[in-house]
Amino acid sequence: MKKLFSGAILILSACFAQAQKNQNDTITTNYEPSVLFSALPYKYKGNEFHAANGEPGPKYWQNRADYKLNVILDTVSKTLSGTANITYTNNSPDALQYLWLQLDQNTYKKDARSNFVTGMQAAQHTSGYEIESVEVVTGNQHIKANYKITDTRMQVRLAQALGKGVINLIIKYHYTIPGNFGGRTDYVDTRNGKIYEIAQFFPRMCVYDDSRGWATAPFLGSGEFYCEYGDIDYSVTAPWDMIVAGPGDLLNPKEVLTAAQITRLAAARNSDKTVMIRSAAEINDPKSRPVNKGTLTWHYKMLNTRDVAFGASKAYIWDAARVNLPGGKKSMAMSVYPVESQGNDAWGRATEYLKKSMEYFSEKWFVYPWPTAINEAGIAGGMEYPGIVFDGINDKGKELYWVTAHEIGHNWFPMIVGSDERRFAWMDEGFNTFIDIYASDEFNNGEYAPKRDGEYAPGGGNPADEIIEHIIDPNSPSIMTQPDAIPEKYRHPLTYFKPAFGLVLLREQILGKDRFDYAFKNYIQKWAYKHPQPEDFFRAMENGAGEDLNWFWNAWFYNNYKLDIALIDAKYIDGKKGIKLTIANKEMMAMPFTVELKLNDGSKQRTYFPVETWLQNKVTNYTIPLTKEVESVTIDPDNALPDVNRKNNSKKL
Repeated sequence: MKKLFSGAILILSACFAQAQKNQNDTITTNYEPSVLFSALPYKYKGNEFHAANGEPGPKYWQNRADYKLNVILDTVSKTLSGTANITYTNNSPDALQYLWLQLDQNTYKKDARSNFVTGMQAAQHTSGYEIESVEVVTGNQHIKANYKITDTRMQVRLAQALGKGVINLIIKYHYTIPGNFGGRTDYVDTRNGKIYEIAQFFPRMCVYDDSRGWATAPFLGSGEFYCEYGDIDYSVTAPWDMIVAGPGDLLNPKEVLTAAQITRLAAARNSDKTVMIRSAAEINDPKSRPVNKGTLTWHYKMLNTRDVAFGASKAYIWDAARVNLPGGKKSMAMSVYPVESQGNDAWGRATEYLKKSMEYFSEKWFVYPWPTAINEAGIAGGMEYPGIVFDGINDKGKELYWVTAHEIGHNWFPMIVGSDERRFAWMDEGFNTFIDIYASDEFNNGEYAPKRDGEYAPGGGNPADEIIEHIIDPNSPSIMTQPDAIPEKYRHPLTYFKPAFGLVLLREQILGKDRFDYAFKNYIQKWAYKHPQPEDFFRAMENGAGEDLNWFWNAWFYNNYKLDIALIDAKYIDGKKGIKLTIANKEMMAMPFTVELKLNDGSKQRTYFPVETWLQNKVTNYTIPLTKEVESVTIDPDNALPDVNRKNNSKKL
């Protein structure tokens, strides 16, 4: 009799299960678990160069480029002329028969490829780089190089292949500085003189890496830069009345600064409050310069950097303050800006914004490595280089704080973690936008929080809701699309916002803060001053957090899948001792989610459903035990997920 009874129970349970399955099968859904949870097609197995755990392998190698630069800024002809002495070290196992260099000023030429990308022709042009000579130096012997220029690249064809070892190039050149059409490098008039923002001002070595060989993608405007690390010793000769604001150590302060300015800088190095180095009243005072005629040469050196840029103007107000870094280390934050930008509601707080951002990022992720950082006011309006950022001359308040935090944040991505911006812009813009979010929360007890500046949540709304319009757009490319192939309409959402919000989802919904932070910080430390690829990041996060995230990379990065988790039914069972939920995943993306029960006494009860809920099922049934009656059931009560249809997320009982 007992066996018969047990068998009957099993048969009855099977019948109920089959009935439930039949009911679930009638629910319409586009979700296919076998597609989402298929193995991510990594291009490579882990190897001795890029390990399977997402870290550099034991035989990882990287080439090096050191520069000695001497340039002259001619403010009459609006030209920059110079000599670049490049020491290039080949650490690769390959013999290099030729070398490739970037000539990004050529993007301003009338026949540049960048003029054909968007269909919008530029109205103004320059003649780009005018190369005067290229020499290969061996010992005391200077040999005229065989070179070929193609758009924004120059190939130097070597008579003898370069094996492991060093080669020296000397390039003499000049170019016309683009005016206000320059975008990332320009000049503009202010009340007390022109401001020059000088970037991409010397021929730079292309990266030769173990993923593609030579990275020779042309500079087309949207995709930014990919550079080798090395020391850059640079000297800028400019008119005597100009301040040249450059990153790194100023090696000849007594030649270019007054005794008073040197004293004030020393005070700033020991002050948490901003110290004025050159006031508005001193701008047109000849006594604020060490000489009153001719030119001065400013000599800087920056170690272990992938690039340099500088600002120059006689119109600069200049202030500075100490930056306190972990381990007792120090740096200095400085700002230069015209009188039009002064005031405590504007650039009067620029150094404070810079200092606090540097301190937060250093404490949270990786210690800032360089002796100074400069916030420079101009019309580039938000552009970053190691140790210096070009921010908007008219920015004030929260806009100035947000752009300052964002641009200096780029010193972590990609200036420290040296990813290829030209092919994977999301690895610098997206990651940097992500770390901005938490910096804004921390600054001055959230003075400018939450960050809603068009980079994280365009329009100022809920970030989960804001991204939906781009997810449901059938023409929207995926994050992994090459930057220059992304139409302007989608550039910001896909390069900045979606990858940043993806990391928020990983940190706050999928992995949790502790596991995410540990894995992400380890990724930064392992790849500092190196060249990670996207797969290195994916593998590093999976290994560091101990989670298979193939489904997430697949849905969020490689595809533009939609998420729609729907509450199909909620009903009492067993005399109201439980509530049975029927929940469907109706689109191709899956996510872990939270269900909140609002009880009739006003209290709330939450249940977390991991992503494994969707590993086999398109529809899931789950019973939650009750001790009180339920007023309503809601999926994702915090609206934290990018659910494309929130109307099917709740039900009143």
